[in-house]
Parts: sequence; structure tokens; C-alpha cells
Amino acid sequence: MPLPKRKTSHARTTRRRAANWKIHVPNVGLCPRCHAPRLPHHVCPACGFYGNRMVIDVRARQREEEEAPPQQPENEDHS
Repeated sequence: MPLPKRKTSHARTTRRRAANWKIHVPNVGLCPRCHAPRLPHHVCPACGFYGNRMVIDVRARQREEEEAPPQQPENEDHS
């Protein structure tokens, strides 16, 4: 069975392992209905459509957010 001639240095080992930790940019496409950016196979956040069906009523959700009173953060005592 073959053996390495020299010890693999720490720098060479980490450089080889670092190649597998690359950050990939997500594939962002355009919604065919409103042309807003959206992820593939996801509901469009701007119009609420997926394919030819309305999945989320975006206007109703916006009205709910406008009518809801603003939430105040709870104070935590750190004693």
C-alpha cells in the first residue's frame, strides 16, 4: 500500500479543506407575474403567486400589519 513521502503541512491541509466551505450566491429569478426577485420554487413575496395560483393574499397581510398596534420590547432586568 502506498504511503506519503512527506508529512502534509497544516497550511496545505487547511487550504484543501477550505475549498469545500465556499459560500454560494442563491439563485434569484424574476417572478413571471410582477417581475420582482424571488427564489426558485418559492411563493413570490411581492404578489403572493406561485405559478398561476394565488397562495398568499399579500394585500390582506399588509392591512393586518397596518392595523396591528406596534409591539413594544419587553424590559428584562439584569440584576
